[in-house]
Amino acid sequence: MRKWVFWLTLLLLLAADALHDTAGSAGKVRELADSGALMTSGTGSNELLAIGKSQIYRGNLVLVNRDYPVHPEGVTGDVVQLSGHRELLYGYGLLDNSIRLSERVAERFVEMVEAAGRDGVSQFLISSGYRSPEEQEQLYADKGSDYALPPGYSEHNLGLSLDIGSSRQEMSRAPEGVWLRQHAAEFGFVLRYPQDKTGITGIAYEPWHFRYVGLPHSLIMQEKNFTLEEYLEFLKERKSYAATVGGKAYLITYHAVSGNTVIPVPADRRYELSGDNVGGVIVTIFPENQE
Repeated sequence: MRKWVFWLTLLLLLAADALHDTAGSAGKVRELADSGALMTSGTGSNELLAIGKSQIYRGNLVLVNRDYPVHPEGVTGDVVQLSGHRELLYGYGLLDNSIRLSERVAERFVEMVEAAGRDGVSQFLISSGYRSPEEQEQLYADKGSDYALPPGYSEHNLGLSLDIGSSRQEMSRAPEGVWLRQHAAEFGFVLRYPQDKTGITGIAYEPWHFRYVGLPHSLIMQEKNFTLEEYLEFLKERKSYAATVGGKAYLITYHAVSGNTVIPVPADRRYELSGDNVGGVIVTIFPENQE
């Protein structure tokens, strides 16, 4: 019943806007998959996007730790078994043929290891990717809390994180680890648990654990030396943040969400939504003419 009231309210607001529009443009409401309804009045560069609370729990920037577990909506829907996709296996090895990962994250990983190869760094391994809640539960039972997190509280339950190794030596010293710490952000990845941030993440230094957050966020986090916890708090405090990354201008906005919420989005530029898994949604507005 509450949803019908919400949509009726939107329609009434839109009708009122259309009546007062001196240009006479007719407003419209259209459905957007997984997002809600988009309200437009036919004028200006912004539209209004109606989103539900479930948007908080999904996207590249969702925070998963001991306080904020994975919600079912947060698990990426494109998890694949890497050994069954030869096009995703270039430039690295698998410790286990059962390893799974988000397909789009695997594509970015291949681009990254190809770039590393051009720098003469090529002995990469993936030792772990996506884990189901059942697999996480078994790992937790076998290894205990010193090694693993309870099911639902590990980033590996998202499909956006992976453990990267080297066939040469331990990752804190291996050329592969050194290269990733310098360049992974260029491809949308961040070292999730840095050595100097254990008091913030609550996790000991893991030089092998990388998380995909996407561009431009990874480069902003690298520049500001932010963990994901710090970055999301920064965006929440700022509400709106303009960043120039690689000579291109991005606008990132934060919106608190409780129940059904209407937020402004650009009508003529590409944008992405991500929840923070806490109580808000981040809108990333990309540079003009960027597909």
